[in-house]
Amino acid sequence: MERSTFVYDGDCAFCTRCAEFIERRIPTRARVLPWQFADLDALGLREAECEEAVQWVGADGSRAAGPDAIAKLLGESGFLWRVAGSALRFPPARAVAWPAYRWVARNRHRLPGGTAACAVPSARRD
Repeated sequence: MERSTFVYDGDCAFCTRCAEFIERRIPTRARVLPWQFADLDALGLREAECEEAVQWVGADGSRAAGPDAIAKLLGESGFLWRVAGSALRFPPARAVAWPAYRWVARNRHRLPGGTAACAVPSARRD
């Protein structure tokens, strides 16, 4: 693989807006694409993983999910974004990042730009 890939849920308006922000504001060589249009087999990803959290597949084959994937994306971006990515990998920040990420994932259909289609499968049963 020549480039790293950041995969998000293209059926979610909130996620798509976040991806658009990445493409507009964060200088990265990584591909940013919805899992629905990604070759998941080639990336070594499963649909269930992609529905649960954003995914990172590094050019070296490394993988990460959720806030760890975001930290990896930032780590391969411009200087200030790399600093933010390093901060996100700092153990106290990482300890807070996962619960925050899970809360956002469960409630993304309620966030600005979100729709009922944005709800993760477990939240759709609420």
